[in-house]
Amino acid sequence: MVAPPNVEQLAANAIEILRTLVGFDTTSRGSNLALIEWVEAYLAGHGVASRRVPNADGSKANLLASIGPDIAGGVVLSGHTDVVPVDGQAWSSDPWSLTERDGRLYGRGTCDMKGFLALSLATVPALTQARLQKPVHLAFSYDEEVGCLGAPDLIAVIVAQVPPPAVVIVGEPTDMVAVHGHKGITSYRVTVTGREAHSSLTHLGASAIMAAIPLLSALHQLSAKLAHDADPASPYIPAGCSLTLGQVNGGTAVNILARECVFVFDLRCPAGVDAQALLSDIFILARQIDSELKARFPETGLVIQRRSHTPPLAPEPGGAAELLARRLAGDNGPPRVVSYAAEAGQFQEAGFSTVICGPGSIDRAHQPDEFVEVSQIQRGAAFMARLVERLSAL
Repeated sequence: MVAPPNVEQLAANAIEILRTLVGFDTTSRGSNLALIEWVEAYLAGHGVASRRVPNADGSKANLLASIGPDIAGGVVLSGHTDVVPVDGQAWSSDPWSLTERDGRLYGRGTCDMKGFLALSLATVPALTQARLQKPVHLAFSYDEEVGCLGAPDLIAVIVAQVPPPAVVIVGEPTDMVAVHGHKGITSYRVTVTGREAHSSLTHLGASAIMAAIPLLSALHQLSAKLAHDADPASPYIPAGCSLTLGQVNGGTAVNILARECVFVFDLRCPAGVDAQALLSDIFILARQIDSELKARFPETGLVIQRRSHTPPLAPEPGGAAELLARRLAGDNGPPRVVSYAAEAGQFQEAGFSTVICGPGSIDRAHQPDEFVEVSQIQRGAAFMARLVERLSAL
């Protein structure tokens, strides 16, 4: 009989792996391949085969690995490898080097979400030595932070080539408690093309910025309306849907009518809300502005492009994933939801029972001096040890 994993040693190993993972700058604008190569070598060293699911140009990749019998009913441990930028943030230590202070592990991605990846990888030796009755699948993605762009191809491979898993655990930071719902997010890029002219000769051109203002104003009004109309009984904070403008760029000089104005907005909605319907008046106004511009100068116009869409995670009454995560985490708390979007909704949309449960607090994600508490890694190690024991005892 194989001895159960030693939780203390598993946690220590996870911290060392986290040290390595943090050292890879996997900001979404760059490649994650150096980290993927390291994980491939680590898995191979434990006799675990893995496969890449690359993006179109091969500059980034998802990674999928399975441990245990090639049968249905397994558990997917899912996490993203990319992180948000550190540009302009005031860090007290090197964001690309794990630093421990006062029981906290500092570094970019420590909680969002390389801590969960480290725990999953630290559990590999125990998984390979155990007599697993059901498999564990490691599913590591790219470009989650810029719209959950990598996971769909990874999920498609799981659906087509892996015996159907029973449970997906997405390790976003939840303080190691189960979360059964998250909002969906749809983001759009709006490009307004004007015609340059001297700003004193407005009849000879069309300012893209001026043309964008009515649409920007309408989005601002819709944002306020969504906040005003939100059901106060909603479990989400903030309640209901939210709309924000994240970027606005345009113009070249104060005395030139702007040739281009580009802005990006996102709409976040709980399950059961039709995001497209909420934006119907926005699309009508956009077409009107486009027509008015083209009537003056045919080369001008306004284009709205959907840049990302991540479905919400809907609570599953009696869902297998939440029940398992609660048992493994020792979680008897109330039902929980989060306002951020995650790949969990994509897994659920593909037909998998899905829950979010991982180390760290979302309050520290994307911040300077991001950290995960050592105690969270220890709780995560206990979670993983119980997973190994449970899958060995079925």
